[in-house]
Amino acid sequence: MENPRTAVLLGAGNRGMVVYGNYALKHPSKLKFVAIAEPIESRRRKFAALHHISPSNCFETGEQLLTNDRMADAAFICTTDRLHVAPTLRALELGYDVLLEKPIAHDLKGCVDILKKVEQTKKRLMVAHVLRYTNFFKTIHEVILSGKLGKVINITQRENVAWYHMAHSFVRGNWRNKEQSSPIILAKCCHDLDLLYWMIGSLPRKISSFGELSHFTKENAPIGAPNYCVEGCPREKDCIYNAQRIYVDIEPIIQIMRKSGKRGYQFLAFLRKKHPKMLEILSFGIKSLKELRYWRHWPVDHLYVNDPEDYSDEAKLRILQKSPYGRCVYYCDNNVPDHQTVDILFENGVTANLIFHGFSEREGRTLRIDGTRGTLIGNFFTSGEKIKLYDHLTGDKKIIYKASLTMEESSHGGGDYALIDEFLRTLQNNDSKQPLTNARESLESHLMAFAAEQSRLNHKIVDMSEYRNKADHY
Repeated sequence: MENPRTAVLLGAGNRGMVVYGNYALKHPSKLKFVAIAEPIESRRRKFAALHHISPSNCFETGEQLLTNDRMADAAFICTTDRLHVAPTLRALELGYDVLLEKPIAHDLKGCVDILKKVEQTKKRLMVAHVLRYTNFFKTIHEVILSGKLGKVINITQRENVAWYHMAHSFVRGNWRNKEQSSPIILAKCCHDLDLLYWMIGSLPRKISSFGELSHFTKENAPIGAPNYCVEGCPREKDCIYNAQRIYVDIEPIIQIMRKSGKRGYQFLAFLRKKHPKMLEILSFGIKSLKELRYWRHWPVDHLYVNDPEDYSDEAKLRILQKSPYGRCVYYCDNNVPDHQTVDILFENGVTANLIFHGFSEREGRTLRIDGTRGTLIGNFFTSGEKIKLYDHLTGDKKIIYKASLTMEESSHGGGDYALIDEFLRTLQNNDSKQPLTNARESLESHLMAFAAEQSRLNHKIVDMSEYRNKADHY
C-alpha cells in the first residue's frame, strides 16, 4: 500500500493498545490511527503519544468521537462486550468500515441490529474471529476440503483455558460476571463455535449444553483467607492463585517459557524464577532481559490504570492491595461457569463436541477430527502448535504442520496480524465484498452460543430453528 489506511480507535485496552496499536506502529505504511476514544486518561494519553494524535482528536467516549463527521477510513471498535452495539451502529451510519472485536454483541437483538445496519449501509464489517486467519486452522480447513479425511463424521474441540487465565479473566477480570459482560460460552468460546461452523460447512440443527461454576466459590476458600491475597493469607505459599505469584513473580509467563521446548527460553525462565537478582544485573545491558525482569505485558498490564511507568515488584504489590486482580479468587463476584460442554448436531449429519474448562496446565486448544478415510489431531498451544494426520488405508502418520513458541506481542498463533492484513486488503478492493468473518457469517456462532446458554440454564435440547426465527423476528 502506498498510502496507509486511516482509522479511529474506540477502546485502548489490551486489544486496542497492544494488538492493533502495535500493528500500526510496526506497519506505518499500512495503517495510521488518527483519533482515539478511551475513558481511562492514562491509556488515552499513552495511545495518543505513541501515534502522534492531536489533543483535538482525543475523546473520553466513543459517543464524543462519533458525533463528528467521518474522520478516517475505518473504525476499530474494542470496547467492552456490552458497549459494542451503539458505537458500531453509529460508525456504520457515518460511513466507516468497521473492525469489531468479538463478540458482535452480548445479546441476539444487538447482533441482528448490527447485521441489518451493515446490509443497509453496505459498509464492510469484520468480526475479529482471529483463529480463522491462523496458519494452524487454515491448514486444517484445507485438509477437510481436500478430502483426505473422507467424509467428516465428528469433531471434538477442547478450549483448554489455563488455570491462570481463568483466574485472571473470568474470576477476577472483566468477563467474570455475565450481567456485566457476556455468557462465557459467548465471550470465550464464540471463536470455537465459529471454527466448528466453518470447518463443518453446515448449519447447526440441535444443541445441548451442561456446565456450572464448581470451584471458584466462597465455599472453597481456605480457612482464614482474607479478601485480598497480599493481606496475609495462611495459604499463600501453596495457593496457585496467589496474586503475587501471578502478577509479581509472573509464574504464568515462566511456565509458558519452560514448556516452549526452546533451551534459551527455558534458561531465561530458570533465571527469572530462581535468580531474579542475577537477571536484574544482566538486564542493565540487555533490554529484553529488563523486560523479563520487570514484566509489563499480559497479564500484568491489566493492573495498570493510573501509574503505567513503575513496574517494580514493590509497585505491583501496592497495586494488588486494591486492584480487583489482587482479590482472593474465592471471594470475587464471578458467576460464569468454570467448565462447560456443548454437543451439536449439524444439518449434514456431522456431530461436534466442544469442551471448555478453566483448569488446563497450559493455554490452548486441542481438537480431533474423525472422517471415513482419516483422522486429524491438532494441538494449538501457546507453547507450540502441531497437526498430525492419520491415513486409515495405509496406517501412516504424518506431521503436516508444526510451529514453535514466539514471544511476539501479537498472539493467537499469528492470527491477529493476519486478520488486520486481510481487513486492510478488503478496504483496498473497490468491490463491496465482505470479509471472511463478516457480520452474517459470524452471526451463526453467536446463535449457537445463545442456544447453548439457554440449554445449560433450562436443561433442554435447543432446536436451532427457534433461534433463526428469533433473529428473523428482530
